[in-house]
Amino acid sequence: MLAALLIASLATCQPVVSRGLVLPVAAADSSLQSMFDRGTSFAMFVESATARREGWRRLQREAVVDSSLLRRARAVGGTWQLLVIARDGCGDSMNSVPYAARLADSVAGLSLRIVSPTEGEAAANTHRTADGRMATPTFILLNASGADVGCVVELPAPLRQWTNASRGAVSDDSLHRYRSTFYTKDHGESISRELVEGLEAARAGRPRCDRQLAR
Repeated sequence: MLAALLIASLATCQPVVSRGLVLPVAAADSSLQSMFDRGTSFAMFVESATARREGWRRLQREAVVDSSLLRRARAVGGTWQLLVIARDGCGDSMNSVPYAARLADSVAGLSLRIVSPTEGEAAANTHRTADGRMATPTFILLNASGADVGCVVELPAPLRQWTNASRGAVSDDSLHRYRSTFYTKDHGESISRELVEGLEAARAGRPRCDRQLAR
């Protein structure tokens, strides 16, 4: 039963889409900038959450970004937009998005909007995990013109690297136990650092995005 629950929890982080469907990236009505403009604020997302509601509300109150990372992010300057594809029932979303929102709230020139997997399907399709899945959360960094200049897909770097190396070698139960322990100890530090490093890389003209393109 526990294993089944854990597998079900993972599934909630993966958008349900039609098999074989490959959507255009820059269709006029589904560009990244248009998605961002139609997105919701973090506060509104949490207010409307029906799954994991208490966890979202707790992290909305308690999420903290290290002051050294805030200084680095503020030093980047410019105007940036963080498009987030997330769902309230996804534990990976709940453990990462609040820290991204705190970062955006704390840095002038950085704004954040959230869209659902359905609304963000075209973008998720071109920002897949290493094993080819569309998953939540997906963070896409846009510059002032709405161009894609970086991303983080599903997991922060240390957890992503471990998961990619371990998938198929350990059970789903073990994968979920490790994720849970990681998030408990990490307190959003890894996702915050990776997003700040993404800002710095974008500013330097070297976008960072560990993703697989549409299959």
